[in-house]
Amino acid sequence: MLSRVLTRGAAAVSITAAIAAVGSSFLYYRWFRPSGSSPAGSMAAAHAKALTSPYPGSQVQRRPVPPEKISWAADWPEYDPVDYTAPYVLTNPPWADPLLGSEGFSPQFNALDGAVQRESLQGTYSVVGGVPRNPVGRTGVKGRGLLGRWGPNHAADPLITRWKQDSDGRRVTDKGTGKPILQFVAIQRKDCGQWAIPGIYRGYVDDPRNTDNSWMETQAVNYHDETGHLLSQIRLEAGDDAGKVQWVDVSGDCSLYANHARFIHILAQKRGAHW
Repeated sequence: MLSRVLTRGAAAVSITAAIAAVGSSFLYYRWFRPSGSSPAGSMAAAHAKALTSPYPGSQVQRRPVPPEKISWAADWPEYDPVDYTAPYVLTNPPWADPLLGSEGFSPQFNALDGAVQRESLQGTYSVVGGVPRNPVGRTGVKGRGLLGRWGPNHAADPLITRWKQDSDGRRVTDKGTGKPILQFVAIQRKDCGQWAIPGIYRGYVDDPRNTDNSWMETQAVNYHDETGHLLSQIRLEAGDDAGKVQWVDVSGDCSLYANHARFIHILAQKRGAHW
């Protein structure tokens, strides 16, 4: 896991603790994909990584899925995906479901199932033969792969932002668009060198861990320092397993990990910032 800390002097605190410390002083914004929205027309893009082989952490090769066959609506009676669930998931760690059909395990899909949220931010997903179907389409692998839950696996990505300011504390605007420049806290991943939102990517779109029956979904939460005063005295410092950590200007030229650029673009639009 990529760890992050914010430091002031010799004291170090987690990003979560820093947010809690300032509490309502932050402008808080959260968004979801509109319920019931369809990814039709962008299925191939949504599976640019979810169709890659081998499956992460294994030598398992996915069944090749051509773009025109990604949708479950496409007739493909001979489709026979590889069945794979990581050995560690099968040891039944606390965060994982048992095998379907196990005694006493009757998951309630498309609903809050006890303490497990099985509703999807995509809206209602299909359940065929007691098994949930990835709402975007085929991935070439069935089972759970590295994921613990059948159906959606939920996570949240924090986006900590502020307006870029000059030495006099005035907002800096882009000369081309005339819009103020937003900045966000980003880490540089050691594995690929790309900038990313703090937290390992767990969003639904384009996740290589997704399978036909288990997939990741992300809710992005924005904590925005409108005045820039709350975070001005806090020094950013990366954990041992991360590269650099710094404020990065929001721009269409940003090279970001996975689909993080999509979240940042939405954020820029919501706040009327330069992109």
